[in-house]
Amino acid sequence: MSDEPKMRIFRAADGVEFNEAGCMTMTPSSEVQNAGFGKMLAAGLADGEEIKVLVSLPGFSLTHVWFKKDFPLPLHSHDADCVYYIVAGSLQLGTETLGPRDSFFVPANAAYTYSPGPEGVELLEIRNADQFDFRNLAKSAAFYDKAVGTIAANRADWKQAERPKVTG
Repeated sequence: MSDEPKMRIFRAADGVEFNEAGCMTMTPSSEVQNAGFGKMLAAGLADGEEIKVLVSLPGFSLTHVWFKKDFPLPLHSHDADCVYYIVAGSLQLGTETLGPRDSFFVPANAAYTYSPGPEGVELLEIRNADQFDFRNLAKSAAFYDKAVGTIAANRADWKQAERPKVTG
């Protein structure tokens, strides 16, 4: 029997909810981080995101992400390289505004965050790993307090939000 990879088709409808896929492990966090993230979840953080793993193969993964307007993504890193491809909407990465068909690369262990634009952002995460970590680097209680306020201000809209329109 050959060990060579075979062509396969992956259908979006067969994607696995990110939390069920088991592809990401959380690194240990401080008490402030644990409490803050718990408050974010209790406030409705999950209503601001939709994430599905579309492809998971040894040494490769493809994840579809929709972060809704103002989703508070903490400063973080992963232990795998990742290319991000924006399908629709926009995001702010540092001083750069990126939109449909733009991409950015984040090397393993580099700290980063971005902010979804006014319509949110729909993107693909293309990683050189099927297992990776999430290292939360947001350390201050002030970040979590602000994030909880952002979630409270947006949660009702998030529940009714529509995906950003694909343009260009």
